Amino acid sequence: MSVKSHLLRYAAASAVAAPLVWTPVGALEPVRSDEIVVTASPLERPAEETIIGVSSLSGEALQRNLANTIGETLRREPGVSSTYFGPGASRPVIRGLGGDRIRVLSAGIGSIDASATSPDHAVAVEPATAEKIEIVRGTAMLLYGSSAAGGVVNVFDGRIPTTLPEDGVDGALRVGGSTADDGVEAAGAFDIRLGELGGGALVFHGDGAYREAEDYDIPGFAESARLRALEEEEHDDHDEEEAFGVLENTAFETKSGAAGLSWIFDRGFAGVSGSFADTLYGVPGGHAHEEEEENGEAEEEGGVTIDLRQRRIDFRSEVDGDFALFKKAKLRVGYADYEHKEIEPSGEVGTVFSNEGWEGRLELIDKTRSLAGAALDGAVGFQWRLRDFSALGEEAFTLPAKSSQYGVFAVKELTTGPWRFELGGRYENTSHRVVETGFERSFDGLSVSGGVGVKPTKSLFLGVTAFRTERAPSTEELFSNGPHLATGAFEVGDPTLGKETALGVEAAARILTDRFVFRINGFYTDYDDFIFEAQTGEEEDGLPVFQFMAANAAFRGFEAEFEAELFQLGAFDIHGDAGIDYVRATTRGQTDDDLPRIPPLSTLVGLEARSEWADLRAEVEWAADQDDVAAFELPTDGYTLVNAYLTLRPFATARRLSLRLSGENLTDEEARLHTSFLKDVAPLPGRNFKFAVRGEF
Repeated sequence: MSVKSHLLRYAAASAVAAPLVWTPVGALEPVRSDEIVVTASPLERPAEETIIGVSSLSGEALQRNLANTIGETLRREPGVSSTYFGPGASRPVIRGLGGDRIRVLSAGIGSIDASATSPDHAVAVEPATAEKIEIVRGTAMLLYGSSAAGGVVNVFDGRIPTTLPEDGVDGALRVGGSTADDGVEAAGAFDIRLGELGGGALVFHGDGAYREAEDYDIPGFAESARLRALEEEEHDDHDEEEAFGVLENTAFETKSGAAGLSWIFDRGFAGVSGSFADTLYGVPGGHAHEEEEENGEAEEEGGVTIDLRQRRIDFRSEVDGDFALFKKAKLRVGYADYEHKEIEPSGEVGTVFSNEGWEGRLELIDKTRSLAGAALDGAVGFQWRLRDFSALGEEAFTLPAKSSQYGVFAVKELTTGPWRFELGGRYENTSHRVVETGFERSFDGLSVSGGVGVKPTKSLFLGVTAFRTERAPSTEELFSNGPHLATGAFEVGDPTLGKETALGVEAAARILTDRFVFRINGFYTDYDDFIFEAQTGEEEDGLPVFQFMAANAAFRGFEAEFEAELFQLGAFDIHGDAGIDYVRATTRGQTDDDLPRIPPLSTLVGLEARSEWADLRAEVEWAADQDDVAAFELPTDGYTLVNAYLTLRPFATARRLSLRLSGENLTDEEARLHTSFLKDVAPLPGRNFKFAVRGEF
């Protein structure tokens, strides 16, 4: 047995036999991380030195939070909630903003699906094979366009390799299951070096994922107590049997996979990948409609199922060199053919959504120059998006339309001593054309931002950013006009909507030491003609009418995080962390009405014990009551969820094999997300135990 094996065995034994001894803090591993993020700026700065709010999720934290959708995977991050439409569809909500204002990217290129069209549409990006997820809170319009007015989620899945694998091959495999929904999952990925070519090496990537689950368990009634009371008040003879204990129509099956090939050389890489995603999932909530039978009686049916497929091709390249004024060029291009069918309980296809799209971006990174003794860096870029979208069927709620978007942007950064000054701008042209009538709307948008950051001491960073942005309305906001069975709404757009203009400021402070990290971001944004979807109180075709409208509005709030290495207990390092976020959003006028679906004050507190062979974590997730509600919107009760996680690395000679056990919502509490259209008919799952085995090679 090797010395290393003896030491590992001794560490494991000492965790049981060691007395409760406090070890000096100086003996602990530092908590501070200088991980580079690429989403917030083409200049690739450390996360702790970005002026706007940015974070990344990777490694053990990503594996612990991994869920069926991107929205649920990120929901516990400060400042992030989700649209939760059951386990099959959930998109991120950042600082109270969702839909077309949040871009979900795959390595810098959009998901090219229909997920921004409606919250019941799943994101065609697979979290199970993600290596890292970066989150930008606040506007990222300068780099990613007007659809990033509220933030960006960038998923890096490694489908186009950028580095050579160690020892010629590496990879990972994960299998697991869950009890609340009888779920099973399997996911794997690998990179293999094929050989040399033209001064570089060829690397092949492959990955695949499969998940399946039944309807999930809930703590009590599917409908909230407030909704049940309202129904009893409106219908004295209301004696319909209520769903209890299980949320119907939440089963799903997902299959995805990809193959990629990269040429990696001294100055960069170039690669291509092809991928597919197939998902069949139910939409909970029992959005019923009535059909007239031959005998004249009406039979109520409910439960829409969505059959989704996407086929996608991506190209990505980065090259370092001497390109006149520039030192690096980055090119990304993606194409996807997407379709999903909304299948009614009878088995008939009600609506077919299709979206064929192209997206590309070119970034050129400046050479560093000296200006009056300061270092001047920067980048320029060009981005284009083409979209051919249609919704066909009796319940198609929006007209087929073709859209194009072209944008150019530039960012500059001046660094002198502890100070950094940033300035950026973007011009963008967006055009939407209705295919059937030829009706077209075109918008020109100009957005600018400027920021100042300073690092007065080694452990302190301060930053402030001001911005003025313009966002063009989306096709759904302009042209929707029809019933949407999956959401249980009759959606109405407004073809006369104009640009949405935002003027805002964001401030950031970070205290960074080897033993603790504190981060806080505060923001205020003032909107002219803020576009949102609100219930009108009217009905059409037996469905409540939701109208896209514009009003002046204001968003303000903050998110804060704290992490600390507390002490050592035997073989375990004890780590604590806490996060809190708050956003308040109202129209701006004589009445200052509340905007719909804004998340409440929430916090998460965790305590973790880490060692060579095991990690243990307990956390409490709390959300306040949300009583600041829009017209026709019911308040939402707060909740407290208790979660526990255990990761074991049992074999001293196989440190890359881990066993994960987790218990979520251990107290079986009813919890509903105010940001979800389905909050009053679809609670989060009840008590759920998960297990997973992960091996790396």
